[in-house]
Amino acid sequence: MSRHRALTLASSVVGAVIVALDGTVLTVAQPTLQRDLGASFAQVQWTSTGYLIAVAGLLVFSGRLGDRYGHQRVFGVGMLGFGTASAGIGLAPGIGWVIGLRIVQGVFGALLQPATLGMLRAAFPPDRLRMPIAVRTSAIGVAAAAGPVLGGALVSGPGWRAVFFLNVVPALVLGMLALTVRDVPRQPSPARLDLPGALLLAVTLACLVHTLVALPDSGWTAASTAGLAVVAVAGTAFVRHERRAASPLVPPDVVGSAAMGSALGLLVAASAALHGTLFVATFLLQDTLGLDPLRMALLSLPLAALMITAAPVCALLLRRAGARRTTVTAMAVLAAGILLLARASGTLVLCTGFALLGAGFGTVMVAATHVVVRQAAVESAGVAGGLQQTALNVGPVLGVAAATTLLGLGHGHGLPLLVLAAVAAVGAVAGSALPKRSAATINPGRAGDLDRVPERR
Repeated sequence: MSRHRALTLASSVVGAVIVALDGTVLTVAQPTLQRDLGASFAQVQWTSTGYLIAVAGLLVFSGRLGDRYGHQRVFGVGMLGFGTASAGIGLAPGIGWVIGLRIVQGVFGALLQPATLGMLRAAFPPDRLRMPIAVRTSAIGVAAAAGPVLGGALVSGPGWRAVFFLNVVPALVLGMLALTVRDVPRQPSPARLDLPGALLLAVTLACLVHTLVALPDSGWTAASTAGLAVVAVAGTAFVRHERRAASPLVPPDVVGSAAMGSALGLLVAASAALHGTLFVATFLLQDTLGLDPLRMALLSLPLAALMITAAPVCALLLRRAGARRTTVTAMAVLAAGILLLARASGTLVLCTGFALLGAGFGTVMVAATHVVVRQAAVESAGVAGGLQQTALNVGPVLGVAAATTLLGLGHGHGLPLLVLAAVAAVGAVAGSALPKRSAATINPGRAGDLDRVPERR
């Protein structure tokens, strides 16, 4: 592996890990942060909600910025801003500052996340993308598993502010490296920036995320209905604008592929099913089965372990079985894990259910991301990365909102888990639109050819 590719892979992995750690350790730190700053529960919730809204609304536009001005440059700016905002939060005198800086952090997080995939697409030949994406996914799994433990240690020791200082040094170092190390020469995308399209999409996604995040606490209200109405109007306006725009935010070669749409749908379905199930499982294990949080965490460890190990295995499966068989089987495994948890009571069965969740989701994440990254032309890789990240941000919020609504019907945990398993099963059906064999179908050009645009199928 060349020096440039090694640095690109390291930057992509560390950037993704920093973002994943930030979210998981913050969850542990929020109760202490609330007491220390004298904040209300709603204010503490906005430290997460504000970040999510900023990220979801800007991911695709940030990917387009990377296509036009260079993914390494946008990644560097995103990392520097993310690290600086993290330092500011660690020094914040009050909850208002924390919320405001979390929104700023979300803006820079939106810059760096699509770039982590755009850089991989530009640096690696298509026939060598499987393993870098698998390494990146395994690293995210490690971060998700280590986050609560690390966050608990930091909060119990130095305090909640140390959680945010954790990101500062690696983010600033990687940001400076990305802006100073010479990038491989490339032709920037000639497309203009579609600012009206970016605004319409940002309004659509921000309103959607805000409405879904508020749903677990407030339930279906007039505000929820109004929020979804805004989503429908803004989304319709965005679609109409994109069809007429000379340089649309999301190019036709990205959205015109059945494989791309199927892969994004799989990511939404898989992440919704997983996170909705984890939300329900918390009540199932603690309230119904009477387990304490520590034992619950230990029982769920197989999820993280299998997600980490499934990623490199998926890279081999993609080469031998193709994207279609791999993802359809993985979604079926995910659905089986959810059904097992719905009927589980013993330790062995619970651990097996969580293991199936991890194996299924880890495989789907690698396979679907691989299709998204390879399916897009190099000059649209940032937009494709932004869409992939958007799917992984919207899916969990949608899954938790659905689980909350179903739990509120009073039928226990069985109904929500059955519905979430059905979501995973529908995702498996959607996976039938993916290519049978990755190398031959997704990239019909020569091996290593970065310039050939895949045919639409």
